[in-house]
Amino acid sequence: MYLLLSARPSPYARKVRIQLAEKGIPFELITEVPWDSTTQTPRWNPLEKLPVLICPDGSSVFESRLINEWVEARHPEPPLMPDDLDARFAVKRFEVICDGACDALILQLFENARGEEHRSQPWIERQQRKVDGALRELARVVEGREFCVGQAFTLADVATGTLLGYLKVRWPHLDWPQRYPDLAAYSDRMEQRPSFVGSRPTTQVISDQVV
Repeated sequence: MYLLLSARPSPYARKVRIQLAEKGIPFELITEVPWDSTTQTPRWNPLEKLPVLICPDGSSVFESRLINEWVEARHPEPPLMPDDLDARFAVKRFEVICDGACDALILQLFENARGEEHRSQPWIERQQRKVDGALRELARVVEGREFCVGQAFTLADVATGTLLGYLKVRWPHLDWPQRYPDLAAYSDRMEQRPSFVGSRPTTQVISDQVV
C-alpha cells in the first residue's frame, strides 16, 4: 500500500488525495507539519516539501504535479488525462495556473507572518495580483462548462477545484465568488464529488518558528 505524507490544509497534497480516491487506489494518510522539527519529510524529499508518495518498495515520489503524472502513468484507469495531445497540454496549463496561484497565496501567508513592522505590502500586493490573474483566467475558461477540459473530469479539475477549495478555507475574506459566480458554482459542484468531500482541507498549527 502507498503512504502519503500530507498536511491538512495543503492544496498540493489534496490534489494527490483526490487523484488516488478517483482511481480507487488505497493509501495510508500520514499527516505532517513540514515546518516543524519533528517532521519526517526530509527523509523522503530532499526539498523538505509535501506531499510525498512513499511506494511499497520504499522509494518516494515528491512534488504534486510529478506525483500526479507518476500515478497516471502507473494507474491509467480511470484516465484523468485525455489522449489528445492538445487537450493534454490544456490540462497542464490549468495545473501551472493553479499551482502558481497556490504558490502566491502561500508566499502571502508567510509574509503576513512576519508581522506588521516587517512585512512588505508591495510584495503582498504583487502576489495577490497573481492570484487575481489566475482567477480571471479560470473564470474565463470555465464559464458555461461542466469540466475544465473536454467532457470529462481530468487533472485540470483536480487542480482548479483544489485551488478554489483552498481559497475558501485559508482566504474566506476574498470576494471571488461574488465576482465570478460561474467559477463559484463550478467549485460547489466539484466539492460534492466524494473525492473532494473526503479530502476537505482544515487548518493546522505550526509549532516551530517559520519566519
